[in-house]
Amino acid sequence: MELLASSVSKRFGGVAALSGADFRARSGEVHALLGENGAGKSTFIQILAGSVRPDAGTILLDDKPLRPKNPRQAHAAGISAVFQELSLVPDLSVAQNIWFRHEPLSPFWTIRKPTLRQRTADLFERYRVPAPSPDIEVRRLTLAERQVVEIAKALARAPTVLILDEATSALPPRETEWLLQLSRTLSVAGMLVIFISHRLAEVRQVADSVTVFRNGRTVASHPIKEVSDDEIIAEMLGRQLDRLYPERRPTATATVALRTRGLTAGHRLSGVDIELHVGEVLGVAGLQGHGQRELFQSLFGVVRARGEIELNGSPVVIRSPRQALGPRLGLAMVPEDRRQHGLLLSKSIRENLTLSVIPRFSHFGLLDAGRERLLVDEMMQFLRIKATTPEQPAGTLSGGNQQKVIFGKMLLTEARILLLYDPTRGVDVGTKGENFQLMRDLAARGYAILFYSSDLPELVHVADRVMVLRNGKVAATLAGETISEHRILRAAMFQD
Repeated sequence: MELLASSVSKRFGGVAALSGADFRARSGEVHALLGENGAGKSTFIQILAGSVRPDAGTILLDDKPLRPKNPRQAHAAGISAVFQELSLVPDLSVAQNIWFRHEPLSPFWTIRKPTLRQRTADLFERYRVPAPSPDIEVRRLTLAERQVVEIAKALARAPTVLILDEATSALPPRETEWLLQLSRTLSVAGMLVIFISHRLAEVRQVADSVTVFRNGRTVASHPIKEVSDDEIIAEMLGRQLDRLYPERRPTATATVALRTRGLTAGHRLSGVDIELHVGEVLGVAGLQGHGQRELFQSLFGVVRARGEIELNGSPVVIRSPRQALGPRLGLAMVPEDRRQHGLLLSKSIRENLTLSVIPRFSHFGLLDAGRERLLVDEMMQFLRIKATTPEQPAGTLSGGNQQKVIFGKMLLTEARILLLYDPTRGVDVGTKGENFQLMRDLAARGYAILFYSSDLPELVHVADRVMVLRNGKVAATLAGETISEHRILRAAMFQD
């Protein structure tokens, strides 16, 4: 079986998402599709999955025209997609989400729950899915657990073509290794796996071939063994990337911006002490579920915590994100799930950027539209947000540009303590480099930055110190030359 796409084009208004893209892949391989955010990858796979109709071009699957008008037709053709942004129903159980619209029904059109549960258990066993109980509601799951359920949902359709769009970006190491191994196993069994990731180490580990998109066009296609990482990056960017990680020049001062003593929240954060200095990037590491999320949420007022918090030497009690963002505290956060917690997707870039700072350009209840437009234009230029207009809905932007909007919104608050929770998840290599440089520049300007990443090399190369959490406690704090992936993993996994 072969998937062959020729001269595929798609425009959204005045924006050309695809401009004559080509793609060729065969069953029995893992084929990586790479490119910067906005290169056209998402539009292309949405066409394959029946969510978007192309304006021009032809697509053949096993020598037959492929023109799915909706996801149901794509499923019928043997195509299942796991998109970067999840599509689960929070109020339904894991099993109900996996078999949504395919539930086993009784003669009275009621769901056969024992059959549904058994079918889910069989699916989990067949693919060794590290998933939670089939009966638990999806709203109670972590982002990583929801991602695993989304993958299981795609596998339940028994596809011949499986599309994984940044499916590892929300997964911790164990689940990531499971998915990479599963992709290889499925390809050996004859499936075509289209694998999209901004982590080249994963691509190198799992893919047989790679196709690169840039500006909506196909610029290269190779067997993975015939191309180096530097060559792939140059093809993605259209230029050589000077360096991914900026030079780390210590800018931390003796002044403590944020201090906690005995910070405790729920069952996963237990007695954490922190000292974050002005001008410092303090990294946070740890295996999934060891208190990282609770740490950031408690500091931003999302969850109530016990213990002491001091900001700039003064004790505070942080009861809500609104209070945290206020001028007295000056805390801002990039959240874990940008689409659910960071953006109003139907609203414009302008509205998202300025929602938290409307009082800065309003007088007696009237908005100063000129002042607002100036702030928005300056921030879009500063962060290089790629959009046709500030009025473009945030939901139509690529993942990297959505993340830039969240950074811009955070910077406009003028907060001086920044909480960055996995801010490069699902972001292309070029934008990652821009984000890392921005973090170091902000630290040099006197910001204090708490930075969690699920990608250990980012912590090794960007942070001044790395605090490792294990079982909700600080297992180790590494600094300078002592920061390494080996030491971080050892502290996260083993009791010394």
